[in-house]
Amino acid sequence: MRSTSLTFCAAAAAALIAVPAPVALAAPAGDEDRRTGTVSITPSTIAPGGQVELWVDVCGKGRRAKGNSDAFTSVAHFRPADDKGLFAEARIRSDAEPRSYDVWVTCEGSDGRATGTLTVIHHNRPSPAAPVKAGGGGTATLAERSAEDQGPGTRHAVIGLVLAGVAAVAVALRSSRRRRGPAGS
Repeated sequence: MRSTSLTFCAAAAAALIAVPAPVALAAPAGDEDRRTGTVSITPSTIAPGGQVELWVDVCGKGRRAKGNSDAFTSVAHFRPADDKGLFAEARIRSDAEPRSYDVWVTCEGSDGRATGTLTVIHHNRPSPAAPVKAGGGGTATLAERSAEDQGPGTRHAVIGLVLAGVAAVAVALRSSRRRRGPAGS
């Protein structure tokens, strides 16, 4: 049990460390073609075989770029995306080892470069030997609910009416005793 929580904490810490800075670093004035920045990688922690989205804004509008990493199955080709810079998708190799990988992007037609890091993790969680029928929250399906689980029915309505009738008779008897007054007066 402790190893599961330790593994979860380690994965969360790695994810926080791997989150790239949101703002690209600008080049010195007068040298606009030499810019460096950060690759935004979503998600920054992923299992082998997954797909990540890559964003850069150091190449300028309308330009293209290529991104690579030892974790990718092939080179990622960036294309312009609505005022957000350049966008690409990359698939993670199915045989990627669980560790951090560098991602680097080179702008075409300029000296712009960007770097980032992504973390590959393996999900080695044990699965139950037999499925457990457990719902909770929004996970329970509506088709499996019985009629009694769906709220009050006819039986509940009849019980409610009987109790209301008994209460009405009790109130009527009590108020008639008060009107007659005490027996010895």
